[in-house]
Amino acid sequence: MIGGLIAAKIDPSIMGRLAGGKATALITGTNGKSTTTKMTAAALAGLGGVISQADGANMDAGIIAALTLGRDAPYAAIEVDELHVPHVSDAVDPDVLVLLNLSRDQLDRVGEINIIERRLREGIARHPDMTVIANCDDVLVASAAYDAANVVWVAAGAGWANDSVSCPRSGEPIIRSGDDWHSSGTDFRRPTPSWWFDDDSIHGPDGFTAPMTLTLPGKANRGNATQAVAAAVAMGADPHAAVAAVSGVGEVAGRYGVRTVGPHSVRLLLAKNPAGWQEALSMIDPDAAGLVIAVNGQVPDGEDLSWLWDVRFEHFENTTVVAAGERASDLGVRLIYAGAEHQTIPDPLVAIASCPPGRVDVLANYTAFRDLGVAIDRIERSEGTRRG
Repeated sequence: MIGGLIAAKIDPSIMGRLAGGKATALITGTNGKSTTTKMTAAALAGLGGVISQADGANMDAGIIAALTLGRDAPYAAIEVDELHVPHVSDAVDPDVLVLLNLSRDQLDRVGEINIIERRLREGIARHPDMTVIANCDDVLVASAAYDAANVVWVAAGAGWANDSVSCPRSGEPIIRSGDDWHSSGTDFRRPTPSWWFDDDSIHGPDGFTAPMTLTLPGKANRGNATQAVAAAVAMGADPHAAVAAVSGVGEVAGRYGVRTVGPHSVRLLLAKNPAGWQEALSMIDPDAAGLVIAVNGQVPDGEDLSWLWDVRFEHFENTTVVAAGERASDLGVRLIYAGAEHQTIPDPLVAIASCPPGRVDVLANYTAFRDLGVAIDRIERSEGTRRG
């Protein structure tokens, strides 16, 4: 991000000038930003050159750095931190804003999620010509986009509802019935989607339907793909070509990648908050030889780990877990209360080595994921040097 930091110091208006003339999609939400951004960029590629962040740097400096590298690209798919969306929108005047989901994340940095919803709502109101691709299954997203002039509603799913038990507009309880929801005593309710998905296909306006087989696992990624297709179509992409493009997206900045570490085939999964952890836990292979959960509590992770008590680790009552990371002891205490059989081994590499040979799933939060990736890279370079 250093280039973006320096450029912004020299010219505070540089973000808007670099984005000028580009058809731009901004992608935001608590979870799935990097994946959906990569999918959106892939879906737009059939229209022309697309600039996007390769590494998920989603604040001002990272956005400026990406735009600097793609000055000639006619399209941009830009991942944006939720707090930064209003002023980034003011700078780049996007054609499309994709709203994925909203839930608690890093309370020590971000604060309560209703504050983010209100800021997004205010930011959207300043751009009446912008098309908002909004997840109608997420109450907070629906509230942020409800009054927008141009909304494309997508049933992208919302597996985590613990942060939207009351209406963000009135404070009244949210009443749920299957996929439907409404605010008691008001007219705020789940909008009717134009796009949705099932286990086999994606469905859209004017009777559009197409098979959708993704490389990436999980229901959440089917929702991400559906919103990416809707965004690309809103910007002029052919829907069939967009579906084919998102279906080919695989590893995203190391996430979902499989690495070889000694006798272990290690699949890396990233989760950063209760909603993300709950979704990632659903992707764990129950037949894997081992499961390592690595948790750090550094500033990028959020130093407040009270969210550990919101995650249903009871899911592992029949699976042996190795608790790792700098906050392995905190995780170990949570696993004790969950009744989950576990060991506590702070070093993630040593934790992996303790598992029987074969497939090992590693679920880690941000810095634990990053540091483990660096450690595995170092091992691979060392082994390559010895072979050479």
